Amino acid sequence: MERAGAVTLGGKPMTLVGPELKSGDDAPDFNVVDISMAPVSLKDTGNSTRIFSVIPSLDTPVCDAQTKRFNDEVAKLEGVDVYTVSMDLPFAQKRWCSNFGVDRVKMLSDHRSASFGEHYGTMIKELRIESRAIFVVGPDNKIKYVEYVGEVGNPPDYDAVLKAVGSA
Repeated sequence: MERAGAVTLGGKPMTLVGPELKSGDDAPDFNVVDISMAPVSLKDTGNSTRIFSVIPSLDTPVCDAQTKRFNDEVAKLEGVDVYTVSMDLPFAQKRWCSNFGVDRVKMLSDHRSASFGEHYGTMIKELRIESRAIFVVGPDNKIKYVEYVGEVGNPPDYDAVLKAVGSA
């Protein structure tokens, strides 16, 4: 399933691969790796409220700011886990976290099979990178909040994400 023109990057329409998920949907399973190259699936993320912060690359200013913001926010959120998902290699994710003292957000790399991107509808077909999106998943593995950011270079609506976490 492809969604042509679903997002833009620098104003240029891009095609997203995968479904457009909505609040109330079951969170799809996925197969990614963490910074130690260990496999991670949805069940491995536990049964807390989870924020999946999806970004194109840590080496861009908005992605950098987004990941740092969620690293700060998760310290204030009890019973919430935050995962950053990107196509960045696990080695690069680990180095970036070390360089910036990011120690609360868990990094997940979708570089091997693009499983997360294809199941959550965030894979940009033309570039094989993730688009910017946020998914709040409750303890019941139901999606409580979804935001596909229309222009990939823009940040997500942090206030809406945090409000959704409070009601999850």
